[in-house]
Amino acid sequence: MSEAARVDSVIRISEPALGDDVEALVLQVLRSGHLAQGPMVERFEQLCADMAGCEHAVAVVNGTVALEAALEVCGVGAGHEVITTPLTFAATLNAILRRGAVARFVDISDDFTLDPHAVAAAVTPRTSALLPVHLYGLIADMESIASIARRHDLALIEDAAQAHGAEQNGRRAGSFGTGVFSFYATKNVTSGEGGCVTTSDAAVAERIRVLRNQGMRARYEYVAIGENWRMTDVCAAVAIPQLERLANINAQRAANAARLSELLAYEPGLALPIVPPGRTHVWHQYTVLLPADVDRMAVIQFMQQRGVHAGVYYSRMVWDHDAYRHHPQVVVGDTPVAARAASRCLSLPVHPKLNATQLERVAETLLQAVQMYRKAAI
Repeated sequence: MSEAARVDSVIRISEPALGDDVEALVLQVLRSGHLAQGPMVERFEQLCADMAGCEHAVAVVNGTVALEAALEVCGVGAGHEVITTPLTFAATLNAILRRGAVARFVDISDDFTLDPHAVAAAVTPRTSALLPVHLYGLIADMESIASIARRHDLALIEDAAQAHGAEQNGRRAGSFGTGVFSFYATKNVTSGEGGCVTTSDAAVAERIRVLRNQGMRARYEYVAIGENWRMTDVCAAVAIPQLERLANINAQRAANAARLSELLAYEPGLALPIVPPGRTHVWHQYTVLLPADVDRMAVIQFMQQRGVHAGVYYSRMVWDHDAYRHHPQVVVGDTPVAARAASRCLSLPVHPKLNATQLERVAETLLQAVQMYRKAAI
């Protein structure tokens, strides 16, 4: 096989769902001469509000900034505690620590999202906010978590960076509390870099609009110490066509996930992703747990050699890195379910560009890797 053919045959872990509609809208922006935050950002914000079922969406430059903005407007600061999951990307933890708050980690359920029972048990007088993460595209049990937040009068911030359009009993991710979305290059909808905060509280939305624009309510009218968190119209134009066809994007991901589950259903010890009743999954990642006796790195290398990319999100608890391990603002609890997931999780390609033959190849390659390892171990 030639090098070009080999590269073309590679099945990547993610590929953005861009098309001619994206190119046309970006060119429209470039030709307009209006590149900074303007009409395209406003159009993007309306689509984000619709996506989350909220009255307001405020665009910002990336998802991490969206997290920091949400924490700030919800009043989280020094000395406060935020309860969250240890199985997440570093941005979740970084945003908490940059606010001067304490991150208190509790365990997850078998669906990879926060266990409401663990959350309820961890609330103390110092708790200021709950920060569930809708991991891999599955919304957390927000009905239960929102109930805990109401009972203790806590801020509720949803890290929905991976969950564009996910639902629980018809209610969208980003509508239970203050929602935070990312539009990074690998997300179900991408703007390259970008983020937004969703809310039905007009005061929260207005506060973020002021903060993102150097503290200005109107031009040169400074009412707060702000930041430059503005999104460009170019980034908004990349995301808008994808948001307009988000239902189709998520439907294709769901169909691909269902097919993978059919193909992988009979491998002993391989735990397939769970979708609890009443919740929808938008399949940002299709994540399995490998059998306990399988060498994950050997599986990944085997698949890589055969042109199928797989990823590990995340290989250890978010706090288990040099920057955080002994940090005074990090409180680590007993999280055996999260630890098991981190040690065994493996994400497979599930993006909309995959065809039936490629899905079969993904499944067959994983099964071969698992079986070969076990044969070699005997």
